[in-house]
Amino acid sequence: MTVPAPVLAGEVAGALRDGGPVVALETTLVSHGFPGRQGLEVALAAEARVRTAGAVPATIGVLDGAVRVGLTEPELERFAAAGESARKVGARDLAACVVQGALGATTVGGTLAVCRAAGIRFMGTGGTGGVHRGFAQTLDISSDLPQLACTAAVVVSSGAKSILDVPATAELLETLGVPVLGWRTATLPLFYSTGGGPPVSAAVSSPLEAARIAALHWRLNGPSGLLLARPPDPAVDLEEIITEAVSRVRQQGVSGQSVTPAVLSLVHELSGGRSVEVNRLLIADNAGLAAEVAVAHAGDHDRSPGRSSPGR
Repeated sequence: MTVPAPVLAGEVAGALRDGGPVVALETTLVSHGFPGRQGLEVALAAEARVRTAGAVPATIGVLDGAVRVGLTEPELERFAAAGESARKVGARDLAACVVQGALGATTVGGTLAVCRAAGIRFMGTGGTGGVHRGFAQTLDISSDLPQLACTAAVVVSSGAKSILDVPATAELLETLGVPVLGWRTATLPLFYSTGGGPPVSAAVSSPLEAARIAALHWRLNGPSGLLLARPPDPAVDLEEIITEAVSRVRQQGVSGQSVTPAVLSLVHELSGGRSVEVNRLLIADNAGLAAEVAVAHAGDHDRSPGRSSPGR
Protein backbone atom coordinates (compact mmCIF):
# COMPACT_ATOMS: atom_id res chain seq x y z
CA MET A 1 0.00 0.00 0.00
CA THR A 2 1.30 3.45 -0.89
CA VAL A 3 1.14 5.82 2.06
CA PRO A 4 -0.44 9.08 0.84
CA ALA A 5 1.59 12.22 1.52
CA PRO A 6 -0.16 15.50 2.34
CA VAL A 7 -1.66 17.00 -0.80
CA LEU A 8 -0.37 20.55 -1.23
CA ALA A 9 -2.31 23.15 -3.18
CA GLY A 10 -0.28 24.49 -6.09
CA GLU A 11 0.18 27.91 -4.53
CA VAL A 12 1.41 26.42 -1.26
CA ALA A 13 3.76 23.97 -2.98
CA GLY A 14 5.23 26.76 -5.08
CA ALA A 15 5.83 29.02 -2.10
CA LEU A 16 7.50 26.26 -0.10
CA ARG A 17 9.67 25.28 -3.07
CA ASP A 18 10.82 28.88 -3.52
CA GLY A 19 11.38 29.56 0.19
CA GLY A 20 8.42 31.93 0.36
CA PRO A 21 6.35 32.69 3.47
CA VAL A 22 3.54 30.22 4.21
CA VAL A 23 1.20 30.27 7.23
CA ALA A 24 -0.74 27.21 8.35
CA LEU A 25 -4.28 27.58 9.68
CA GLU A 26 -6.51 24.99 11.36
CA THR A 27 -10.03 23.82 10.48
CA THR A 28 -11.48 23.02 13.92
CA LEU A 29 -12.42 26.68 14.19
CA VAL A 30 -14.60 26.23 11.08
CA SER A 31 -16.43 23.11 12.28
CA HIS A 32 -16.29 23.34 16.06
CA GLY A 33 -15.16 26.80 17.12
CA PHE A 34 -18.15 29.08 16.48
CA PRO A 35 -21.94 28.98 16.41
CA GLY A 36 -23.54 28.38 13.02
CA ARG A 37 -21.40 29.22 10.02
CA GLN A 38 -19.40 31.96 11.73
CA GLY A 39 -16.33 29.75 11.67
CA LEU A 40 -16.23 29.92 7.87
CA GLU A 41 -16.27 33.71 7.98
CA VAL A 42 -13.47 33.72 10.54
CA ALA A 43 -11.36 31.31 8.47
CA LEU A 44 -11.74 33.42 5.33
CA ALA A 45 -10.90 36.58 7.28
CA ALA A 46 -7.75 34.90 8.66
CA GLU A 47 -6.70 33.85 5.15
CA ALA A 48 -7.25 37.40 3.91
CA ARG A 49 -5.04 38.81 6.67
CA VAL A 50 -2.28 36.37 5.75
CA ARG A 51 -2.43 37.47 2.11
CA THR A 52 -2.49 41.15 3.04
CA ALA A 53 0.76 40.66 4.96
CA GLY A 54 2.38 39.05 1.90
CA ALA A 55 2.26 35.36 2.79
CA VAL A 56 0.39 32.34 1.44
CA PRO A 57 -2.35 30.82 3.66
CA ALA A 58 -2.38 27.05 4.02
CA THR A 59 -5.56 26.00 5.77
CA ILE A 60 -5.31 22.29 6.63
CA GLY A 61 -7.94 19.57 6.88
CA VAL A 62 -8.67 15.96 5.98
CA LEU A 63 -11.16 15.27 3.21
CA ASP A 64 -11.71 12.73 0.45
CA GLY A 65 -9.12 10.35 1.87
CA ALA A 66 -6.23 12.81 1.99
CA VAL A 67 -4.61 15.42 4.19
CA ARG A 68 -5.10 18.65 2.25
CA VAL A 69 -2.81 21.66 2.72
CA GLY A 70 -4.36 24.80 1.25
CA LEU A 71 -8.14 24.49 1.04
CA THR A 72 -10.45 26.28 -1.38
CA GLU A 73 -13.50 28.20 -0.20
CA PRO A 74 -15.90 25.44 -1.37
CA GLU A 75 -13.82 22.92 0.60
CA LEU A 76 -13.98 25.12 3.69
CA GLU A 77 -17.74 25.31 3.22
CA ARG A 78 -17.88 21.54 3.57
CA PHE A 79 -16.36 21.83 7.05
CA ALA A 80 -18.81 24.59 7.97
CA ALA A 81 -21.77 22.54 6.73
CA ALA A 82 -20.60 19.47 8.65
CA GLY A 83 -20.24 21.37 11.92
CA GLU A 84 -19.63 19.15 14.91
CA SER A 85 -20.24 16.02 12.82
CA ALA A 86 -16.76 16.55 11.34
CA ARG A 87 -14.13 14.62 13.23
CA LYS A 88 -11.94 16.69 15.52
CA VAL A 89 -8.51 15.51 14.39
CA GLY A 90 -5.37 15.71 16.48
CA ALA A 91 -2.05 14.19 15.49
CA ARG A 92 -3.09 10.73 16.70
CA ASP A 93 -6.25 10.82 14.57
CA LEU A 94 -4.81 11.80 11.19
CA ALA A 95 -4.04 8.32 9.87
CA ALA A 96 -7.39 6.78 10.84
CA CYS A 97 -9.27 9.76 9.42
CA VAL A 98 -7.47 9.47 6.07
CA VAL A 99 -7.83 5.69 5.74
CA GLN A 100 -11.50 5.76 6.72
CA GLY A 101 -12.27 8.61 4.33
CA ALA A 102 -13.76 10.82 7.03
CA LEU A 103 -14.02 14.59 7.03
CA GLY A 104 -11.48 15.72 9.61
CA ALA A 105 -11.06 19.20 11.10
CA THR A 106 -7.53 19.59 12.40
CA THR A 107 -6.74 20.91 15.87
CA VAL A 108 -3.59 22.92 16.61
CA GLY A 109 -1.76 19.65 17.31
CA GLY A 110 -3.07 17.96 14.18
CA THR A 111 -2.18 21.01 12.10
CA LEU A 112 1.34 21.07 13.53
CA ALA A 113 1.85 17.41 12.66
CA VAL A 114 0.99 18.24 9.05
CA CYS A 115 3.26 21.31 9.18
CA ARG A 116 6.10 19.00 10.18
CA ALA A 117 5.41 16.71 7.23
CA ALA A 118 4.99 19.55 4.74
CA GLY A 119 7.79 21.82 5.95
CA ILE A 120 5.64 24.76 7.06
CA ARG A 121 7.22 26.83 9.83
CA PHE A 122 4.53 29.33 10.81
CA MET A 123 0.99 28.95 12.11
CA GLY A 124 -1.72 31.29 13.34
CA THR A 125 -4.51 30.29 15.73
CA GLY A 126 -6.74 31.69 18.45
CA GLY A 127 -5.45 29.90 21.53
CA THR A 128 -3.52 26.69 22.02
CA GLY A 129 -4.61 23.78 24.15
CA GLY A 130 -2.81 23.05 27.39
CA VAL A 131 -3.17 21.64 30.87
CA HIS A 132 -6.81 21.45 31.92
CA ARG A 133 -8.04 22.62 35.29
CA GLY A 134 -8.11 19.74 37.73
CA PHE A 135 -5.51 17.85 35.66
CA ALA A 136 -4.14 16.13 38.77
CA GLN A 137 -7.34 14.06 38.88
CA THR A 138 -7.93 13.62 35.14
CA LEU A 139 -4.44 13.85 33.57
CA ASP A 140 -6.17 15.89 30.84
CA ILE A 141 -3.42 17.68 28.93
CA SER A 142 -3.83 18.76 25.32
CA SER A 143 -1.75 16.99 22.68
CA ASP A 144 -1.11 20.46 21.21
CA LEU A 145 1.81 20.85 23.61
CA PRO A 146 3.94 17.82 22.68
CA GLN A 147 3.29 18.54 19.00
CA LEU A 148 4.54 22.09 19.52
CA ALA A 149 7.59 20.74 21.31
CA CYS A 150 8.60 18.50 18.38
CA THR A 151 7.72 20.74 15.41
CA ALA A 152 10.01 23.48 14.08
CA ALA A 153 7.29 26.09 13.84
CA VAL A 154 6.27 29.41 15.33
CA VAL A 155 2.67 29.33 16.57
CA VAL A 156 1.09 32.74 17.03
CA SER A 157 -1.82 32.69 19.47
CA SER A 158 -3.31 34.74 22.28
CA GLY A 159 -1.76 32.35 24.76
CA ALA A 160 -3.37 29.16 25.97
CA LYS A 161 -7.17 29.12 26.16
CA SER A 162 -8.11 30.73 29.48
CA ILE A 163 -10.51 27.88 30.25
CA LEU A 164 -7.32 25.93 31.06
CA ASP A 165 -4.88 25.99 33.96
CA VAL A 166 -2.64 28.61 32.35
CA PRO A 167 0.15 28.65 34.98
CA ALA A 168 0.44 24.85 34.75
CA THR A 169 0.47 25.11 30.96
CA ALA A 170 3.32 27.63 31.12
CA GLU A 171 5.26 25.32 33.44
CA LEU A 172 4.84 22.40 31.06
CA LEU A 173 5.94 24.51 28.08
CA GLU A 174 9.09 25.38 30.03
CA THR A 175 9.67 21.70 30.78
CA LEU A 176 9.26 20.87 27.09
CA GLY A 177 11.80 23.57 26.14
CA VAL A 178 9.28 25.66 24.20
CA PRO A 179 10.11 29.39 24.28
CA VAL A 180 7.05 31.54 25.02
CA LEU A 181 7.61 34.93 23.40
CA GLY A 182 5.36 37.82 24.33
CA TRP A 183 4.34 40.16 21.52
CA ARG A 184 5.12 43.51 23.18
CA THR A 185 4.12 42.06 26.54
CA ALA A 186 6.00 40.62 29.50
CA THR A 187 3.20 38.27 30.58
CA LEU A 188 1.29 35.50 28.88
CA PRO A 189 -2.10 36.72 27.62
CA LEU A 190 -5.17 34.89 28.91
CA PHE A 191 -6.88 34.48 25.53
CA TYR A 192 -9.78 36.86 26.19
CA SER A 193 -7.76 39.24 28.40
CA THR A 194 -4.36 40.85 28.02
CA GLY A 195 -2.87 40.49 31.50
CA GLY A 196 -2.77 38.24 34.53
CA GLY A 197 -0.81 35.35 33.08
CA PRO A 198 2.64 34.11 34.09
CA PRO A 199 5.81 35.80 32.75
CA VAL A 200 6.91 34.96 29.21
CA SER A 201 10.45 33.76 28.53
CA ALA A 202 11.17 36.86 26.40
CA ALA A 203 9.28 39.83 24.99
CA VAL A 204 9.68 40.78 21.32
CA SER A 205 8.82 44.04 19.62
CA SER A 206 9.03 43.34 15.88
CA PRO A 207 8.34 40.53 13.40
CA LEU A 208 12.03 40.49 12.42
CA GLU A 209 13.13 40.04 16.03
CA ALA A 210 10.72 37.13 16.45
CA ALA A 211 11.89 35.60 13.16
CA ARG A 212 15.55 35.81 14.14
CA ILE A 213 14.91 34.27 17.55
CA ALA A 214 13.05 31.43 15.84
CA ALA A 215 15.82 30.83 13.30
CA LEU A 216 18.49 30.68 15.99
CA HIS A 217 16.31 28.52 18.23
CA TRP A 218 15.97 25.98 15.42
CA ARG A 219 19.74 25.99 14.88
CA LEU A 220 20.42 25.40 18.57
CA ASN A 221 17.52 23.09 19.45
CA GLY A 222 16.60 21.34 16.21
CA PRO A 223 12.94 20.61 15.41
CA SER A 224 11.37 22.43 18.34
CA GLY A 225 8.55 24.96 18.32
CA LEU A 226 8.02 28.43 19.71
CA LEU A 227 4.86 30.10 20.96
CA LEU A 228 4.44 33.79 20.13
CA ALA A 229 1.69 35.16 22.36
CA ARG A 230 -0.16 38.23 21.15
CA PRO A 231 -2.60 39.98 23.55
CA PRO A 232 -6.18 40.25 22.24
CA ASP A 233 -7.43 43.67 21.22
CA PRO A 234 -10.02 44.46 22.46
CA ALA A 235 -9.91 42.37 25.62
CA VAL A 236 -12.66 41.31 28.00
CA ASP A 237 -12.54 39.89 31.54
CA LEU A 238 -14.51 36.62 31.59
CA GLU A 239 -12.74 34.80 34.43
CA GLU A 240 -15.85 34.38 36.61
CA ILE A 241 -17.87 33.14 33.63
CA ILE A 242 -15.08 30.73 32.60
CA THR A 243 -14.84 29.30 36.12
CA GLU A 244 -18.61 28.75 36.15
CA ALA A 245 -18.56 27.11 32.70
CA VAL A 246 -15.69 24.76 33.60
CA SER A 247 -17.50 23.72 36.78
CA ARG A 248 -20.78 23.00 34.95
CA VAL A 249 -19.09 20.97 32.20
CA ARG A 250 -17.16 18.95 34.78
CA GLN A 251 -20.39 18.21 36.65
CA GLN A 252 -21.89 16.96 33.38
CA GLY A 253 -19.09 14.39 33.10
CA VAL A 254 -17.74 15.72 29.79
CA SER A 255 -14.18 14.55 29.10
CA GLY A 256 -11.45 14.36 26.47
CA GLN A 257 -11.69 16.35 23.26
CA SER A 258 -15.29 17.30 24.05
CA VAL A 259 -14.32 19.46 27.05
CA THR A 260 -13.02 22.52 25.19
CA PRO A 261 -15.93 22.97 22.75
CA ALA A 262 -18.43 22.36 25.55
CA VAL A 263 -16.85 24.97 27.80
CA LEU A 264 -16.45 27.51 24.99
CA SER A 265 -20.08 27.08 23.99
CA LEU A 266 -21.20 27.71 27.55
CA VAL A 267 -18.89 30.73 27.87
CA HIS A 268 -20.49 32.12 24.71
CA GLU A 269 -23.94 31.66 26.20
CA LEU A 270 -23.09 33.10 29.62
CA SER A 271 -21.19 36.08 28.18
CA GLY A 272 -23.99 37.08 25.84
CA GLY A 273 -21.78 36.54 22.81
CA ARG A 274 -18.91 38.78 23.97
CA SER A 275 -16.47 35.86 23.96
CA VAL A 276 -17.20 35.04 20.32
CA GLU A 277 -16.58 38.58 19.12
CA VAL A 278 -13.18 38.74 20.86
CA ASN A 279 -12.34 35.29 19.51
CA ARG A 280 -13.21 36.29 15.93
CA LEU A 281 -10.95 39.33 16.04
CA LEU A 282 -7.95 37.73 17.72
CA ILE A 283 -7.85 34.81 15.27
CA ALA A 284 -7.54 37.18 12.32
CA ASP A 285 -5.02 39.37 14.15
CA ASN A 286 -2.89 36.36 15.08
CA ALA A 287 -2.95 35.06 11.51
CA GLY A 288 -1.78 38.47 10.31
CA LEU A 289 1.09 38.55 12.81
CA ALA A 290 2.13 34.99 11.89
CA ALA A 291 2.30 36.14 8.27
CA GLU A 292 4.39 39.19 9.18
CA VAL A 293 6.89 36.97 11.02
CA ALA A 294 6.94 34.49 8.12
CA VAL A 295 7.63 37.31 5.66
CA ALA A 296 10.39 38.67 7.89
CA HIS A 297 11.96 35.22 8.16
CA ALA A 298 11.90 34.70 4.39
CA GLY A 299 13.33 38.16 3.73
CA ASP A 300 16.04 37.87 6.38
CA HIS A 301 17.14 34.55 4.91
CA ASP A 302 17.21 36.01 1.39
CA ARG A 303 19.49 38.83 2.55
CA SER A 304 21.98 36.44 4.13
CA PRO A 305 24.07 34.76 1.39
CA GLY A 306 25.46 31.41 2.36
CA ARG A 307 23.07 31.05 5.27
CA SER A 308 21.05 27.84 5.08
CA SER A 309 17.58 27.72 6.52
CA PRO A 310 17.19 25.22 9.37
CA GLY A 311 16.06 21.84 8.17
CA ARG A 312 16.31 22.70 4.48
